[in-house]
Amino acid sequence: MTVENKETKLFVSVYPNEKRETIILLHGGPGVPDNLTRVAELLEDNFQIISFHQRGTSLSPCSNSDYSIDSYLTDIDSIARNFNIRKFHLFGHSWGGLYAQIYAEKHPANILSLFLCSPGSGTGRQWQETEKEVMKFNNSKCSFSELFGLGYNSLRGLLGNDRAYQKLFEQVIKNYNKGFTVTDVLTFDLQSVKAVPINLTRKELVKYPLLKNVPDPLCKVTVTYGTEDIYGDSKKYVKERFPTAEFITIENCGHLPWFHNMAAFQKILYNHFKI
Repeated sequence: MTVENKETKLFVSVYPNEKRETIILLHGGPGVPDNLTRVAELLEDNFQIISFHQRGTSLSPCSNSDYSIDSYLTDIDSIARNFNIRKFHLFGHSWGGLYAQIYAEKHPANILSLFLCSPGSGTGRQWQETEKEVMKFNNSKCSFSELFGLGYNSLRGLLGNDRAYQKLFEQVIKNYNKGFTVTDVLTFDLQSVKAVPINLTRKELVKYPLLKNVPDPLCKVTVTYGTEDIYGDSKKYVKERFPTAEFITIENCGHLPWFHNMAAFQKILYNHFKI
């Protein structure tokens, strides 16, 4: 279905479960389509699950090209109002994990719990540090020709070329899975990747204020990373932000735990949500 927020139409998928609490899923990116179907399937028997293509991504057109962080936050509010939900859990992966942290800082009373799966480390200079780590990770996984293509497509993408970003993220997903046996079908619709939401969202994240530390959050917080994840020292910012959160490192796992080590990921997920 579609939920409208001013000039943005959000494509929303709902796994209805009457009288159960709601989990809103926030996918990674920014600007890369929803890839959290497997996560929704793990949770749908016990919760109502809502996922959506973020503004400007895939089937969610953003006609006014407004990618301010405040507008991203109102997207979640619009979805919650549409389903008459006052409180909900947030599951965020990668950039979606940072999106969840930003929302929780602004609206802590709305959050029942936070599950941050390989979350982005922060805004402002912390976002810039994270991007350098991701670049370093991808460089380490590429052959010479792949590395040349990565740099070339990154530059063309920054200049607004959609096809360049599609090819770049195709290589990035390959890099994430190198060293792992992935038998499931990856659900990234890379053909719909667009340069505008990627470039403009990044600019907004760089100028957004640093997130505050939360020594006593109002809800349960679980944070996971894989042993072979894409982030490095910047993970310390999340630990400093949520000193009382449960931090778990998933063995034999990269940035996509439901593909790399499903058994361990499911156990952690079910423990968090008391399934």
